[in-house]
Amino acid sequence: MTVLLLNATYEPLAVISRQRALSLLMRGRVDVATDQTITVVGASTTFKIPTVLRLRRYVNAPSREARWSRKGVLRRDGYRCIYCGVQAGDVRDGRVLSKEDFGVDHLIPRSRGGKNTWGNTACACAACNHRKGGRTPHEAGMKLRWEPKTPRVNYLILSGEIPEAWKIYLRV
Repeated sequence: MTVLLLNATYEPLAVISRQRALSLLMRGRVDVATDQTITVVGASTTFKIPTVLRLRRYVNAPSREARWSRKGVLRRDGYRCIYCGVQAGDVRDGRVLSKEDFGVDHLIPRSRGGKNTWGNTACACAACNHRKGGRTPHEAGMKLRWEPKTPRVNYLILSGEIPEAWKIYLRV
């Protein structure tokens, strides 16, 4: 079992190990934020560690920014074409489209100085990407179904069962 670490403002910062939690408690760096505990048995002592701890001092945690990648763009858009809306798993021309049928399209083409940025790239099916060619969507008469944006990554990724004591601090 792990421990949820909160900033002084009660914002979730990280999920830490029992050992790290015990170290922070022993050094007086954190306050207890819940009554729910886990028991850690040492060689001669048994410790009860709260499942949620709050730092006594505020820590400036810079927001994590997603690095652009081709795979990241395709995942962000869910392998759905920004122009026609077809998605991996849909049937087109009698066959099921796979993830390999999609590519990254530059809204402002690279030949015109378009960059590999979150706002300038989107997932497109091969047919729409070919139809658009080296033009902008406006020039090709194609409308965007959504505006491509930088994905948010300032969240904790949790798996498995989430302890009850954590749920009031997390958006679950």
